[in-house]
Amino acid sequence: MSFTDNTIPKGARVKDEGPKKEDKEMTVEEQLTKAKKPGQDAMLMHPYYHGKIETVPKACIRSFDDFSIWYSPGVAEPCKDIAKNPERVYDHTCKWNTVAVVSDGTRVLGLGDIGPEAAMPVMEGKAMLFKYLGGVDCVPICLDTKDPEKIIETVRLIAPSFGGINLEDISNPKCFDILDALRADCKVPVWHDDQQGTATVEVAGAMNAMKLVGKKFSDANVAIVGAGAACLAIARLLLATGFNPNHICMCDSKGILNQSRNDIDEAHKLKRQICEKTNGAGKSGGIKEAMEGADLLIAASQPGPGTIPPEYLDKMASDPVVFATANPIPEVWPWEAKEHGVKVFATGRSDFPNQVNNSMGFPAIFRGVLDVRAKTITDEMCIAAATELARCAEEKGLRDDYIIPSMAEESVYPREAAAVAMKAIEQGVARLKPSYEEELENAQAIISRSRKLTSAMMHQGFIKKYRDPNDKDDAFADLFE
Repeated sequence: MSFTDNTIPKGARVKDEGPKKEDKEMTVEEQLTKAKKPGQDAMLMHPYYHGKIETVPKACIRSFDDFSIWYSPGVAEPCKDIAKNPERVYDHTCKWNTVAVVSDGTRVLGLGDIGPEAAMPVMEGKAMLFKYLGGVDCVPICLDTKDPEKIIETVRLIAPSFGGINLEDISNPKCFDILDALRADCKVPVWHDDQQGTATVEVAGAMNAMKLVGKKFSDANVAIVGAGAACLAIARLLLATGFNPNHICMCDSKGILNQSRNDIDEAHKLKRQICEKTNGAGKSGGIKEAMEGADLLIAASQPGPGTIPPEYLDKMASDPVVFATANPIPEVWPWEAKEHGVKVFATGRSDFPNQVNNSMGFPAIFRGVLDVRAKTITDEMCIAAATELARCAEEKGLRDDYIIPSMAEESVYPREAAAVAMKAIEQGVARLKPSYEEELENAQAIISRSRKLTSAMMHQGFIKKYRDPNDKDDAFADLFE
């Protein structure tokens, strides 16, 4: 068969812009069965492939004589060049395009503190997304320590090998102090994806959802369920895009955050700031009370089902918008939300419509950051990414089941990267200053190469064929032939 990176065999289960007709007609039992399938497939395919990433050469090896260039004695010359001018490391090595994804395994998905070894499948998956969606090389590093000072010191020590650091799945509140310390000391950009990454994509979705239901940011009442790293960053970016702090009400596990809460210690200083800046109505109580009259509900809390009882949705404002983004199970199921009048519903999962998930953010954001050698990643750069994400979806036409682009829309990532790069240049944190057109073309080329490389490896057998024992039609078989 003729093979390109866009080839999809008939019947293949590939996520598109919105739900297919047959998905909408499924019974609850069928939808539950479908929701369980990714986990079932994962248990078959992870041991089959023994990991999702590997290291391969990218430079030519014409003969064994070439190793005198790539290694001793020839390699001494670029080493001496870097010693004279450290910035030349970006020209001579893979540092320019390589990110470390670092975790201690204390806050993995919605699974909690499961340890560094158990965190590895997630970090490998993250590295796979970095490469396929953003053309960024990524190394998963899971640390066998929960000590913030040891994590900070370890990342400081390995930072010279990387063009950026992505902190991942580190528990709250220590994740904030770790990020602050590393951003202050490291010479490469450091960010915490569970903060800035999650917030970027959720804010992009919120921008378009509010347009779809015809409500102004400044007028919208927002309930946020959860007060971890993600939710605190979401609140910060919502405020930066025009949402009214008096109209935001956040809940943690003990109830609504308000000025009467005296149980928040110094370690949770950001949560204390939310108590003081938001909830102008002075609401108290729990999730139910926070949701009453809300136009927008954003939940990034305990995985469901049942974290948010469906009947709570009845007390929201007209045409409510609900983002239930806990992984692996959302706080409330999509069909439950629909039955209770929710106008726009989103999750963090790729198998439901409206995936407001980090995967639409971090690969492209780091693409732009690496391409201009940015010194840091600011909130303004994240808002630029969110605005471009929202614009890409709006150009295609917003629908209840399409408020944000999907991973299948390859053209979105270069545009997002270019928007981030231009904002970095504008803010004076970029070492390189390409034009918008130059960065867009560069990002398109790098991302396209990554996708085509994966496709070619599948086609030529370097990624071995997997046959689903439960799929009689074997819809993906043609991808390997």
